[in-house]
Amino acid sequence: MTSVPWTGDNTARMPIGEILAARARAAPNRPMVTCRGAVATRLQLDLASNRLARAYEALGVRPGSYVAIALPNGIEFFRAAFAVWKLGAVPLPLSRTLPEAERAAIVELGGCDLIAGVTPESHPGRVCLPSGFRPDPALSCEPITPPRVAPSWKAPTSGGSTGRPKIIVAGQDGNIDPQLGRRYGIRPDGVLLLPGPLYHNAPFTQAMLGAFLGNHIVVLERFDARDCLKAIGDYGVEWVGLVPTMMLRMWRELQSNPGAYRLHSLRQVWHMAAPCPAWLKEAWIELVGPEKLMELFGGTEGQATTVISGLEWLQRRGSVGRPVYGRIRILDERGRPVPAGVTGEIYMRWNDGAKPPYRYIGAEPQTRDGWESLGDLGWLDDEGYLYIADRRTDMILSGGANVYPAEVEAALLAHPAVNSCVVVGLPDEDLGQRVHAVIEARPELGEEMLRDFLATRIVRYKIPRSFRFVVESLRDDAGKVRRNAWRNRECARLGL
Repeated sequence: MTSVPWTGDNTARMPIGEILAARARAAPNRPMVTCRGAVATRLQLDLASNRLARAYEALGVRPGSYVAIALPNGIEFFRAAFAVWKLGAVPLPLSRTLPEAERAAIVELGGCDLIAGVTPESHPGRVCLPSGFRPDPALSCEPITPPRVAPSWKAPTSGGSTGRPKIIVAGQDGNIDPQLGRRYGIRPDGVLLLPGPLYHNAPFTQAMLGAFLGNHIVVLERFDARDCLKAIGDYGVEWVGLVPTMMLRMWRELQSNPGAYRLHSLRQVWHMAAPCPAWLKEAWIELVGPEKLMELFGGTEGQATTVISGLEWLQRRGSVGRPVYGRIRILDERGRPVPAGVTGEIYMRWNDGAKPPYRYIGAEPQTRDGWESLGDLGWLDDEGYLYIADRRTDMILSGGANVYPAEVEAALLAHPAVNSCVVVGLPDEDLGQRVHAVIEARPELGEEMLRDFLATRIVRYKIPRSFRFVVESLRDDAGKVRRNAWRNRECARLGL
């Protein structure tokens, strides 16, 4: 989920630590986080995060400190995040599976005062606490007074298409409107399912906005289609955020086991973070209803955000919606605006008079005349609805024709034996670049079968010239893929 800047009455905002305390006072025994059968009530989470905050403070965390949280999905992650906020510090979520060198680069970039979830020897000279750390029980679990406000409420990270790490510091401080999640259809005291990794910005934001509204957050340790579908029925889940990879695997599980899962409690299903094949979107509209399926497009930076409902999408198939915040324009290679319907680079800008929604550590924005680009290509129709083509850096120029990997991947994923795929361009003496696909599929699928299947769905020049079948996962837990890394890997393997 993007970082939509806060608007409205400042008097409605509260320090994040105070939000949790207020929820605990209102219903102390209501479950707040459930994971792997363990449950933390509102009061338990509030008291435990108070004690943990004092332990962090004794280890040097101060207002404005960056604290890296490299913990797995679970109650411990929430406890750490709220402890950080209660000290007026900034949580910096990190994947616990990051290579040590990449994690070290981010920790150095942010000057983190503490890293939670790693062994003490991981970062010499910095305070490191392993997963499972428990503070001294003699420390008080009373509220931290006076309430402290972090200068930024979160600082997620991104490797970007280049793989160079950067930190995206949110422009909103830790003084939050608890009702913010309502704009995404999260209702107070509801039930929200978190199938994605908390180290990623969208799941982190979804979970915390749900918590601020007093939701019961049902957390999956790791996404599994069966577990996700079962949790919806078992807990009466009302709101869930997905990525297309999850949607595909859940839909196939539903097709394999009709009638095995109960989804009637769902009020809203949001998807984002990657292009969703049109056929899969149609399947989910039929599954949950067009009024319940919502799509969001925008970067972690939050310069602009578009939203579209399933009802609107059926009228504008392929669109990701119109801006609900910020402005969008499409420019050509020379920075000139293009007419409606013409593909160019997407540039965004936040609303006039609003303060910047983010700042980078370790990077500079790509700008033209005050407008910023994240590298996406697309077009606007006559009514201002946005359509995404692909990433500028991912586009393949093969024999003089543009090939968008997302389009080819959507066609591949329509085959029932394909679980995941990555399409990249490899150097080719004749074509300049040739289309190459790495496929995670069931063993019965062969190359000729796949070529015949694609021939009925995409034009011939877009069909991959080469395939490689693998058994490993191609995308991370958040449904993201680093095409540049896969491109380099395939070039090295083939000696290109």
